[in-house]
Amino acid sequence: MEVLTNMWIVLLLLSVCSETVMCYSNGKVEVACGDMTPGHGFDPSTKDPPFNIKVDKSQFSPGDEIKVTLSMMASSEGKHYFKGFLIEARNAGNLNEIVGSFKLISPDISQLLNCDNKEGSAVSHTSDAHKTEVQVIWVAPSDSPPSVQFLVTVARGYKEYWVKIPGPVVSQNGVAPPSQTSFGGSTGVQTTQITTSSILSHSFTSEGCGSTKSCLRDPEGCDPQNNTACHFLSFRTLGSSVMFELSGPAEGYVSFALSLDKWMGDDDVYLCIRDTDTVDIKAGYVSGRHHPEYTSQNVLKDTAWRLSDGVIQCSFRRDVRLPPEILNRFSLDQMYYLFMAHGRAENGRTHRHDRQPLISTYQTAILGPPEDLTGSRSPLLMKYHGAFMLIAWMSTVSAGVIMARYFKPDWPESNILGQKVWFQLHRMLMALTVLLTLVGFVLPFMYRGGWSKRAGIHPYLGCVVMALAVIQPLMALFRPAPDASRRYIFNWMHFGTGTVAQVIAVVTIFLGIHQQALLLPAPWSTGVLASIVVWFVLADLVLEVHRRGFLPIGKYFKNVKIYTEHINSDDKEEVVFVPDESETHSVEFRFKNIVLVIYLCGNLGLLTLLLWTISAV
Repeated sequence: MEVLTNMWIVLLLLSVCSETVMCYSNGKVEVACGDMTPGHGFDPSTKDPPFNIKVDKSQFSPGDEIKVTLSMMASSEGKHYFKGFLIEARNAGNLNEIVGSFKLISPDISQLLNCDNKEGSAVSHTSDAHKTEVQVIWVAPSDSPPSVQFLVTVARGYKEYWVKIPGPVVSQNGVAPPSQTSFGGSTGVQTTQITTSSILSHSFTSEGCGSTKSCLRDPEGCDPQNNTACHFLSFRTLGSSVMFELSGPAEGYVSFALSLDKWMGDDDVYLCIRDTDTVDIKAGYVSGRHHPEYTSQNVLKDTAWRLSDGVIQCSFRRDVRLPPEILNRFSLDQMYYLFMAHGRAENGRTHRHDRQPLISTYQTAILGPPEDLTGSRSPLLMKYHGAFMLIAWMSTVSAGVIMARYFKPDWPESNILGQKVWFQLHRMLMALTVLLTLVGFVLPFMYRGGWSKRAGIHPYLGCVVMALAVIQPLMALFRPAPDASRRYIFNWMHFGTGTVAQVIAVVTIFLGIHQQALLLPAPWSTGVLASIVVWFVLADLVLEVHRRGFLPIGKYFKNVKIYTEHINSDDKEEVVFVPDESETHSVEFRFKNIVLVIYLCGNLGLLTLLLWTISAV
């Protein structure tokens, strides 16, 4: 039986693998129509594509046919062939829109695909045979946009492929052709040369921040000239353009974005990506929480870069206004929030940023007067989340626990709204804990717009704490009378649930202060948080030892002996002072009050330090 099972598994795997291989080798790749990315499981090549993309005309009218040629460059090194390809025509003003249809010239090596529910809207290979050239005919539709750009994905092997190589842009008759980008070098192809970046001859400095240029820095006030840990962005107006300088320590890339709000997504982003010993400077657009889509048009000028001591520095100039056909580029004569981020990159492909982006406190006018800007890496909602949880589970809950455990015998003749003093104080503190927990629990969902997939176990533990915090008061509503035979069951359940909730909450908070959205400085913030926990444990231990009689403060007075000696006499008179029970209780109550006051002072002092730290990040 086991042998048959293993055989079925092997056959299933072989069928899946065969289907996958066949799928890509026969060119049936409609699944890749949108992002034009092969599902090979590898990152695309970052080398310059060794291919030419040509068209036989640059102007067209609806219904016209344009020949598109994909071929190997004569000067290419290594393999002088390619195996797979995908050719699409897209609206140059909206590269997400597929335009027109194709006709085949060589049906033996090419085939039509139906992308975006449009018949014949893309062309791909029919096999993995070696090819050096393929030609197709594109037919302009009646509703063609003003300009159309050809995009090509080419695979030379399973691990070596290029995605969305920008080809020529063709325009309708009478429409001025936009700037174009091509990776070909052949004569006659519409091209804009790839910008060649120079190496910076100088290091960046904070001199002039707020007077001649605007700056955003982290840590605040740092100078990239003498601080390698300084993340630095500056910009200044140069005629009809703006010069940007970006610097920061990073393994793969540093970047900044212009945003209309403090939420990631729909942002105009600029990246300086390290590629071995060089830096690739790119402009892109971020839609949602995805990888940036790099612009195919050349919008950056005077690009330069520098690598030194693990710091990536780059500078470039960008026109204030760009032609309307250049999509998703913000005009620089508006006000924006500024984002700064950094992270890892492999083979030119960026990964998620290592830390929460630094976001400017306010929107700033790019063309406005120079400012020395401030920012924060923690969103305001997440700061409130951390503050509410700290207050709830590091202060109010501990005070409520101490009140219920050790102050029940006190204030026997006093009531608050018909209930004993200790009970009302305990209930008020616990109700405040539940309220703060509930509000703090909702805030991350408001910020994220859903569940956080990168916060590890922290949100799961938070849900457990929230559930236990709600169960506690519900359980208290159905508690039996104090003299009921089953009251002890409630007492143990109430104690156990509360203790478990408090322990899990403490663990959750320790994990929370190391989350990207609220990353407090380590290790001292962890030490302060640990001090709060230890301070509570010590206070609880002292009061528990006192309650069990190991610190009989009141009993000390029962055997006090006072000796007085008469002057010029050997006689001694012994006086024994034995106080009454009320005085003993008063002394013990005073001792507990002193311990409570000392605990609250220490607790509030450490808590205030952490809250101040949260406000400063």
